[in-house]
Amino acid sequence: MINCDIISQPTKPASNHNLTAEIKLQYGLLMSHHLELDIFRSHFPAFEISLQKATYGKYRWEAEYDYPLIGISLWYSGLGGFPELGSAIAVYPTINFPLVRDNKQSLNFKLGIGLGYLTNRFDRIDNYKNFAIGSHINIAASLFFEYRKRLSKMMTFTTGLGLTHFSNGTMKTPNYGLNILTASVGISSYLSNPNRSLDKKILPKLYPFEFDGRKYLSFEVAAAMAFKDMSQQYGKSFYVFAAYTNIMARVSYKSKFGMGFDLTHDASDRIIYESRHAEVPDNLQITKIGINVAYELVMDRLTFLFNAGMYISGMERSESDLYQRLTLKYFITNKIYANMALSAHLGKAEYVGFGLGYQVKFIYKRKIKHE
Repeated sequence: MINCDIISQPTKPASNHNLTAEIKLQYGLLMSHHLELDIFRSHFPAFEISLQKATYGKYRWEAEYDYPLIGISLWYSGLGGFPELGSAIAVYPTINFPLVRDNKQSLNFKLGIGLGYLTNRFDRIDNYKNFAIGSHINIAASLFFEYRKRLSKMMTFTTGLGLTHFSNGTMKTPNYGLNILTASVGISSYLSNPNRSLDKKILPKLYPFEFDGRKYLSFEVAAAMAFKDMSQQYGKSFYVFAAYTNIMARVSYKSKFGMGFDLTHDASDRIIYESRHAEVPDNLQITKIGINVAYELVMDRLTFLFNAGMYISGMERSESDLYQRLTLKYFITNKIYANMALSAHLGKAEYVGFGLGYQVKFIYKRKIKHE
């Protein structure tokens, strides 16, 4: 008689890690977006090492974004060997979205945001030629379009074009920033046999932070604090306080659209106005009021909120009445979130603020969408 226990033995469970190691050689140039940076025009190499995880649908958002790669990257460049600039190193989490794909190849968009370190910074005595950045620690961002070709079960070839950006959000001036345009080639390899579910692409049950198809509006209130260094112009730093409200409509698993209302008190506006005109009677007169349109890209607890609008009041405004803001939000609970907001005017960074927000949902259609 055949032993049924032997026949019914379970198979060894598949790995859930799906980790890949990737190395890229990049070659590019520093984009001279200000006249003062023309002296640093050159071509130079850069290197990127990444540890990434291939998703397969364990969470709902992975399926909705066509199973992206998520990971962390280390980037380095000597920036052409200029002693004024020194070298740059950055560490940032990344997410790599497939735009078009089949079983063998894909066209992807890779986004990374983290921290960067520049060995040399502006100093009015020792390094006055470096008009790019006034701080060692900066925000580092990476934007890449890349082509990925599967060579075997374990290995993938990659090539692409992208931009790496360093900026401190005016926390220390000068802050023209560094924009580095590069082309790259690289190779990626799984560290062990990948999860068998990678080819099956499962669709899981819903989780608390995911959209279940019910129609709702969300009303959000948030605040952020920031500091602007203007020691070059006025010899000191100034605080910025901003309060935001947004009314957003969830239209899909990925997207929200809406509009917003802002109040921004920038203490530097007082000294700028008084240097040009006369004394400001009270703080309310330099508090800027803005209205905007908003779009939010949702990935589980993490979301990216984009606002574009204009100021409609305030005695002293920045270079333009038009403003833009990118907010990175992370939901601590279903209602409370932490935020990091980068505010800019016509693409020029004004400040980076950190704060908290609160969200309330108003469901107006309770029928759940089934797929």
